[in-house]
Amino acid sequence: MKQYLFRALIGTISGYVVLQNSGCTHEPVLVDPFDPIGNAVDTMPIDPTPFVPCEEGVVYFGYDVLPILISNCSVPTCHDDVSHQDGLILTSYEKVMSSGKVEPFDPGDSDLFEVITEDDEEKRMPRLPQLPLTQEQIQVIATWILQGAQNLTCDLETTCNTENVSFAQMVNPIITTNCRGCHSGQNPSGGVFLGDYTGIRTEALSGRLYGVIARLQGYIPMPKNRGPLQDCEITQIKAWIDAGALEN
Repeated sequence: MKQYLFRALIGTISGYVVLQNSGCTHEPVLVDPFDPIGNAVDTMPIDPTPFVPCEEGVVYFGYDVLPILISNCSVPTCHDDVSHQDGLILTSYEKVMSSGKVEPFDPGDSDLFEVITEDDEEKRMPRLPQLPLTQEQIQVIATWILQGAQNLTCDLETTCNTENVSFAQMVNPIITTNCRGCHSGQNPSGGVFLGDYTGIRTEALSGRLYGVIARLQGYIPMPKNRGPLQDCEITQIKAWIDAGALEN
């Protein structure tokens, strides 16, 4: 009797092994999504990179502050990675904060804010012959410091308004923030002047403005020493140019 039971058990195991190695596949058994104590479990996949919209009134360093610093302060012979005048480099969030020139929540105690608002032209940054920052740019930096000088990030909206693109409201602010620091004053970089509508229009109608910001073959990529403009900004400038580069 024991020998019969043993042979039966061996046969059962052998049959299981054969089935396991036969290459057969079976549909998985569907199990109700409940945890061990009977609570329903959410089986929907989790998006590893959820969309985080930009909040109105919040200053985002990468989008709002860094372009101002790159265009106006991190230029050759000043505070770029090569020149690092006075040991100060302003090309990234980490380098700006490690400089000790920014006191979170306190613009009045931040050397960075003090030098861009200095009344004495000899002490104010950017130095002459570069133009001073605009009041709008100064306000952006002040607000960023007041909000804690954080390196906040967000996702830009996927929609891009390219209808009736306005020079005053769309194009000029983009140029002012990203290009004006290098391409203004008495000795604009590369001899390209983008300090007013006439200069911007000249570059736009020549094809050079779109060529450099879209980083087309044969053009020097701009803005220099940083990533490209946002896709929407490039598209809006192209739409403005295609419409005649009007002073609207």
